[in-house]
Amino acid sequence: MPYIESLGEHWGSLCVTPELASQWADRLLPLVTHVLQAEGFNYFVGVVPCLSALYAAGRFEEIIELVHRDRLSSWWYRRWAVDALVCLGRPGEALRLAEASRGLNAPESAIARTCETILLESGMTEEAYERYAFAANRAGTYLATFRAITKKYPGKAPATILSDLVRSEPGSEGKWFAAAKDAGLFDQAIALSRQSPTDPKTLIRAARDFETKQSRFAMDCALCALQWMEAGYGYEVSMSDVNDAYDALIAAASANQVSKAAVDDCVRRLIRDADSLVGRALHTRMGADRR
Repeated sequence: MPYIESLGEHWGSLCVTPELASQWADRLLPLVTHVLQAEGFNYFVGVVPCLSALYAAGRFEEIIELVHRDRLSSWWYRRWAVDALVCLGRPGEALRLAEASRGLNAPESAIARTCETILLESGMTEEAYERYAFAANRAGTYLATFRAITKKYPGKAPATILSDLVRSEPGSEGKWFAAAKDAGLFDQAIALSRQSPTDPKTLIRAARDFETKQSRFAMDCALCALQWMEAGYGYEVSMSDVNDAYDALIAAASANQVSKAAVDDCVRRLIRDADSLVGRALHTRMGADRR
């Protein structure tokens, strides 16, 4: 979103002084009131700047009254009333108003973040976590989501947070592999990668990164990568990826004092089709070793 489109939200701050903010609010109020009460769908770009100016001027009761006149109950207007109620020392009412704003086109994550903040600022950390942590902190990746929640709730053990996240999305266990690895929960990471499809390239990178520091973990990562590639999972997987996984497996096995013959036996057992990508990529390498 271009920055200019959110300028109205900062109108009160741009006024610098409460007096100037109050003047702007008075200039906008008549038309804003008319638009919010009018029949049908009406829009006025000055609604949010007016609410922002009222907020900066400390005119919280007027914000609440004005927002209640909005027939469409838009969250982007209601959020100012929620903030006003918090400033007036009425967090319970603020939470109820935010919850009542949920609907078909309502921004669930934004509402959850607001509710979470209200509870956290009220010292109700456990309730905030149970009710809103996952929806409020959903990020672009599973790892980013995990990091956001662990940062916001330092009193919660990372293992507990991870387990709760995994339970919240049945069937997506493997997607939390990187989060578990990032937290140093290596046993849990491998267990997750075996439960549901996990990106082979992510597993291969982990095998390389930990081939000496956590050689047993690295071996398991490489074997899982081969297993999922054999099963047909992975985006644009090639023979090069298969060989990378195999090389990482051999290196980790060497660090773990496991013979190459034992490793090859494990790999042969997971290959179900000699004509598969994994079977074709490793046939020559393992066959040569057997001779």
